[in-house]
Amino acid sequence: MGSTRRTRHRGLTGRRPAWRLAAGVACAAALAALTALPAQAQPQPEHRAPHWELKDSGTPEVRFRGLSAVSRTTAWVSGTQGTVLRTTDAGASWRNVSPPGVGELQFRDIEAFDARRAVVLAIGEGEASRVYRTDDGGATWTESFRNTDARAFYDCLTFFDREHGLAMSDPVDGKFRILSTSDGGRSWKVLPSDGMPAALEGEAGFAASGQCLVSSGPKDVWLATGGAARARVLHSSDRGLTWRATDSPIPAGDPAKGVFALAFRDRAHGLAVGGDYRPDQASPQAGAVTRDGGRTWQPSATPPPAYRSGVAWLPYSRTAALAVGPTGTDLTTDGGRTWRTVDTGSYDTVDCTPDLGCWAAGEKGRVARLES
Repeated sequence: MGSTRRTRHRGLTGRRPAWRLAAGVACAAALAALTALPAQAQPQPEHRAPHWELKDSGTPEVRFRGLSAVSRTTAWVSGTQGTVLRTTDAGASWRNVSPPGVGELQFRDIEAFDARRAVVLAIGEGEASRVYRTDDGGATWTESFRNTDARAFYDCLTFFDREHGLAMSDPVDGKFRILSTSDGGRSWKVLPSDGMPAALEGEAGFAASGQCLVSSGPKDVWLATGGAARARVLHSSDRGLTWRATDSPIPAGDPAKGVFALAFRDRAHGLAVGGDYRPDQASPQAGAVTRDGGRTWQPSATPPPAYRSGVAWLPYSRTAALAVGPTGTDLTTDGGRTWRTVDTGSYDTVDCTPDLGCWAAGEKGRVARLES
C-alpha cells in the first residue's frame, strides 16, 4: 500500500537498496511517458507502459472497497456479502477466505500483515460494525470487536505496526470515536474523547476505500471528513489521543461531498482526494496536497477530473502517485500538484507495496495489478 498505511509495519527503515530506488524512478518515468503519448501513439502490447491488468476474482456480484496489498504476489480484498478473498500467486487464482455466517456484512477495510495475518472491518450502524482477525490465511477468523452503541458507525481502520492500530467511527456525542488496539487487533478499547475536537454539524467519514483513516510512522495518523459545511482533515501525533482539525480545499456542504481518501508517504507529505460521489454531479477541486503534515492544505492546480475515492503513493518515489474512482485512474508525477487520467476503468481503492506491486479493486469483482 503505497499509501503509507501499510508500509509502516514492513520494517522499511534505514537505507533503501539502490535497485529499489532505481526501479521506483523507472516506474514513475514510464507512467509519466504514458501520459505524454497521443492516443494514436499508444505503445503496442509487447512494449506497453505500466497499465492495469484485470485479474479474475470469480466474484462479479461483489464490490471490493477493502484492499491490502502485501507484495507483488500476495493481496487481500474485502467487500459486500461478507466477502474476503486472498491471492498468493499475483492474482492468477483467488481463494475465498470469508468468515462464515457473515453474508449480510460489508467489509469496507482490511489490513494484512502478511499472507496469513489480517484484520478486517465491517461497517454499519450498531452491531453491523465489527472487526475480525485471522492468523491462518483466513482458514479461521475470530471476532475481536462488535459495536454495541447504536449511535456509532465505524468507517476505517489503520495500523502503525503489527501490534498498534486504530479504527474510527462517525461522531458520537458530537465527536469522532476512536478504537485502539495494542495486540494486533485481538482486542480493542474506545479511547477517551477529551483530545478530539468537536465535529461539525453533519460531519462524518466515508467508508469508500479504507483510506479515511491512514497512518505514517509509529505515531502519526490522519482522519478525513466530509458531509459538513467544510471538509476537514484531523491529525494526531500520539496514536489518536489528541487531534487537530484543519480545513481542506476540497468542497463539502452536502452529505455526498468531502475528502474520501488520504495517503502520506512520510509524516509531512500527504495527498487528499474526494469530491461528490453521486455520478450525475461534478467534482471540481477533487485533490489537495500538504507538505507540513496536514497543518495546511493547498488545492491541486490541476485536480483529478472527477470524484476519486482512493489514492496511493508509488513506492520509492517522492512525486508519483495514483488516484482511482468509478470513472478512472489518474497519475501525478509532481507530488499532487497536477493529475492526468491514464485509465478509464472503475476502481474504488488502490494500494502499493515496497516491492513495486500496485493493486486496485472495485465494483463487479474487479481486481487489477499494475503491469508493464
